[in-house]
Formats: sequence, structure tokens, C-alpha cells
Amino acid sequence: MEEPRAVTIHDVATRAGVAVSSVSRALSSHPDVSPAMKAKVFAAAEELGYTPDPGAQSLRSGFTRTIGFVVRDFANPFFGDIIHGVEEALNDAGYTLLVTNSSGDPGREVDRLTLLRQRKVDALLLSSISEASTRTSKAVAGFTRPVVLIDRDPRKLKAGSVLLDHAQGVRDATADLIALGHRRIAMITGSTAIRPTRERLRGYTEAFEAAGIPIDEALQAPGAFSAAFARETTERLLALPPAERPTAIVAGGVQTTIGVLEAFSELGLRPGDDVSLVVCDDLPWLRVMRPRLSVVTRDAEEMGRQAAGLALELIKGGEPRSVTLPTAYEVRETSRPVSV
Repeated sequence: MEEPRAVTIHDVATRAGVAVSSVSRALSSHPDVSPAMKAKVFAAAEELGYTPDPGAQSLRSGFTRTIGFVVRDFANPFFGDIIHGVEEALNDAGYTLLVTNSSGDPGREVDRLTLLRQRKVDALLLSSISEASTRTSKAVAGFTRPVVLIDRDPRKLKAGSVLLDHAQGVRDATADLIALGHRRIAMITGSTAIRPTRERLRGYTEAFEAAGIPIDEALQAPGAFSAAFARETTERLLALPPAERPTAIVAGGVQTTIGVLEAFSELGLRPGDDVSLVVCDDLPWLRVMRPRLSVVTRDAEEMGRQAAGLALELIKGGEPRSVTLPTAYEVRETSRPVSV
């Protein structure tokens, strides 16, 4: 028995009563195709059971209808929310997302960028490990398709960017702690080689300056986005003599929050009762903790949607631009007046 002949684009054109070129443009969502033409072609394709060959489409158009995303850490739920937002926007536009993880390794990050360039993705989304990495900067600069940076300073790169106003949320949190009588507020956060840390420190500093209160430099503790660093730093600061130890802590980042809470547990301390605590990012598991932790929130899914939208704009020939989204301080049960 002979195998049935495969349905071709010519069959779809015949059924729809249009030219083959019109079918090709309609199936690739070409902007010049009218809604009526697109509906006619898709109806014919569905009726015949025709499925376009992605490889052939990309050869004809020069586009793969895929967008690549290099993230620093799959384990961080913040990136999971961003990816969800990106996929929502790209699915609606008929694009596929390819996500790869650098695991915080600069060499692997460059390898992943090279891989996505070889896969000929139509655009790149990147949340780099360090803005100071020369190798990463060169790899991004050599990427010939559009680039959108996720909460990273574009500097001299011709790239779009989606940024967060970290300074505002941390400024409000620090100002509230100062109003509650705290003067020794520790800021524990990640590396200053990326924008979020620098912006959080700026907000923290501006709150003290606005209140006319000097900052104890020993309580500013940027370092690494790791639970181990945050745990060790928290334990060290809370081991200081009573007059020197912090009465409140601002934890900048997901892994930082985990490390600070581990230290509290090891030391037998209760957030809010013993040391006031504000954390950056409202994680799902924080909502079931008691006491409820005060947080600086940000909308990660909206970041993803905005990043996807920028990428699609650039693919269509738009100019790179930046979008800045807000952060907000939400007072809960661990922002308490200083104990006397």
C-alpha cells in the first residue's frame, strides 16, 4: 500500500485560491498580510492538515522565530517568574523561547552566548553574572541580532534593557526603619559588579543622608549572591558587641534572604522580635512564614513580558530603549521599633 502523499504549501495555495508566496507570508506572520488573507490561508492549512517545516521557513526568511535567554541561576525563583512572563508574551507572537543556565560561571556564560549565536536565535535576553566581565561584553557586542538586558546597565552596548528601580524600594524601607528608631541598619547584599546591588546601596545611602544620620560603613556588606555569604555575614555582624551590632537588617536578594534566615535560625533569633528584617523579593514561601516578613517587592513576570516586548520591537527594526519598572516597600510584621 502506498504511503499518502505529504501535503505541500502548493496544495494549501490551491485550496485557498492564492499564490504560494501569499501562503508563505501568511504562515510566517508577515506584517504585510491582511487578517482576511491570513484567516483564509490558515483555514486551508488546517483543512488539509498542513504543518509548516520550521527549518524550511527559517531558511527562506532568515529568522528562526526563537529567542534565547541566558540566566544566572535556574534555582532562583525570581528567574522562573521572569521566564514565565517572557513565554506568555512570545507564545502570543508565535515565538519559542530557548533558556540556558550559566550557573554563575563566567566561562559557561560566554559558552552559552556562543551556543545561542550558533543556533541563530532572532534575539537574545541576558541577565549577566557581572557587568565588569570583558569576555561577556565582547560576546554580547559580537551578537549580530537584537539584545535585551535584564536589569543590567547597557553602558556602551547597543541593547535594550528592562530595569528595576531598586533604589526606591530600599530607600523607603530604610527610611521606615530609621523612623522606627533604628540607627544601626545592616545592608547585606550581593556583588557590586551588577546594577541591582549598586542601586540598593544607593537607596540605602540616600535614606540615611535624607535623615541626616551618618552611616557606619561596617554595616554595609555587599559581597556575593549566595546563602553561605549572607549566613556568615549575618552571624559575624550579630556577634559584634551590643553597641556595634545591627538592630535591623535589609537583605538584598533571594539567596541573601535564605542565608540571613539560616543565621537567625542558628542563633535562635526571631525576625522582628530580636532584629528587624526587610527582604528584597516576595517569594511564595515567605507568605506562609510567621512572622510575616516585610519586603521590597518587584513584578518579575512583568519584567519578562516587557523584555519579550522589547525583543520583538527590535526584531522588527525598532531602536534600543530602556524600560524601568517600580519596586515597592510593603510593611509587614518584621519592621518593628528599635528595642531599648
